Amino acid sequence: SLRACSTRLAREGSGEAVVERIVRVDHAGEYGANRIYAGQMAVLGRTSVAPVIQQMWNQEKDHLKKFNELMVAYRVRPTVLLPFWNVAGFVLGAGSALLGRKGAMACTVAVEESIAEHYNNQIRTLIEEDPEKYKELLQVIKQFRDDEQEHHDIGLEHDAEATPAYSVLKTAIQLGCKAAIFLSERI
Repeated sequence: SLRACSTRLAREGSGEAVVERIVRVDHAGEYGANRIYAGQMAVLGRTSVAPVIQQMWNQEKDHLKKFNELMVAYRVRPTVLLPFWNVAGFVLGAGSALLGRKGAMACTVAVEESIAEHYNNQIRTLIEEDPEKYKELLQVIKQFRDDEQEHHDIGLEHDAEATPAYSVLKTAIQLGCKAAIFLSERI
C-alpha cells in the first residue's frame, strides 16, 4: 500500500524499502544542494555575501558526506539521475546568483523550505515505521532538517523576498524540488 504524504513512500511489508528510498532521495538532495551552492559561489564568490554562502555550503558538504556513508551502510544505490542533478543544481545556483545576492537567497529559501518539509515527512514516516529501529537515521534527518531551516532563515535575513518576482521564482523552484524528490526516490 502507499502512504499518503508528499514523499509517497512505499510500505512493502518491511521498513527496508522505505529506508532505501529515504537514503537515496536524501543523498540526491544533498548532492544537488552542493551543486547549487557551487553555482552560487561561481558567480558570487568574490562578493560580500560569499562567506554566508560558503558557510551554508560547508554544512551541505557535511550532509553529503554523511549520506555517502549511509548509502554504504544501508547498501543503497544512488539515483541514476545524479549526472542530471549535477548540471541542474549548478545551473540553478549560478542562474539565481546572476540575479544578484537577493536572487541567490531567494533560491536558498525556496529549496530549503522544500527540503525541511520533505525531511519532516520522512521523520513522520520513520516514527510510524519503528522509531527505535531507525533512531540513528531519525537523529541525522532531524539535525539536517534543522540546518536546512537555518539556511532558509539566513536567506530571509539576506533579503530573499526583495527579489523581483520572488513568489514566481520561489514557486518554480519548489515545483522543481518536488519533481526532483519524486524522481530521485524512484529512479
